[in-house]
Amino acid sequence: MRKVLVYLIAFLISLWILTPIIYTVLASFADILDYYQHLIPQKYTLKYYEEYWRLGVGDALVRSIEIGVLTVLLSFLIGIPAGYAIGRLKFRGRNSIQLTILFFRVLPIVVMAVPLAVVFLKIGLYDTIFGVTLAHTAIALPFVVLITSSIFAGVPRDLEEAGTVFGLSSLQIFTKITLPLVAPGLAAAGMFAFLISWNEVVASTILTYLNRTLPAAVLAPYVMGMGAAGQLPDPYRFAAATIMIIPAFLFMAYIRKYLTAMWGSAGVR
Repeated sequence: MRKVLVYLIAFLISLWILTPIIYTVLASFADILDYYQHLIPQKYTLKYYEEYWRLGVGDALVRSIEIGVLTVLLSFLIGIPAGYAIGRLKFRGRNSIQLTILFFRVLPIVVMAVPLAVVFLKIGLYDTIFGVTLAHTAIALPFVVLITSSIFAGVPRDLEEAGTVFGLSSLQIFTKITLPLVAPGLAAAGMFAFLISWNEVVASTILTYLNRTLPAAVLAPYVMGMGAAGQLPDPYRFAAATIMIIPAFLFMAYIRKYLTAMWGSAGVR
């Protein structure tokens, strides 16, 4: 009976999550006139995607992937050493540093983006991939530091001490013992950093004009040339949402095995 209840709850949760996603994808292909006449569209078309593609969404998609990957790399370059120090070393002010990292998450992104736009205009980083990457890294870095610090704190010290007994150097202990143990957690941190960059729209809109990321491109009113974004017919909005969903979904599907390993769900297939 308990097993049936678990399956029932899992089914209801899946239904709750998947229903709006399935309907969004379905409605993104609906003919406009038919969409407003039926709850479930009866006629379908690809013209919304063709218009988005014609207006440069394909280039914006490539830029979003590039910025997302660069954000992960830069966040790891800075965040992993910081996370290791906070998680494994004892030093004065460690708790204060953690609170300071959390404090920066309180600041609204628009407060950061507007001054950054002025600075980037002066130094030539405005409307560049590297400029947006720096802004996204500033947003994702607190998560990476906090996640990696908790991961490193969970590695048993006995294993590292055993490596010392067998004559391994500090670098060898980290690469041969610590790193394999924390790899699934690092994959999860990378996923969060990528998705934070992927979904970020405010800073991307303010810091770019021509070279926008995918969220900024599909949401900017000029993309459709139809005035304010609120005037767009619903199927266009669903098509924009589908364009945003699919790459992130594929990325999560690829990284799923690492998340499964981290959560210890060996039975999940």
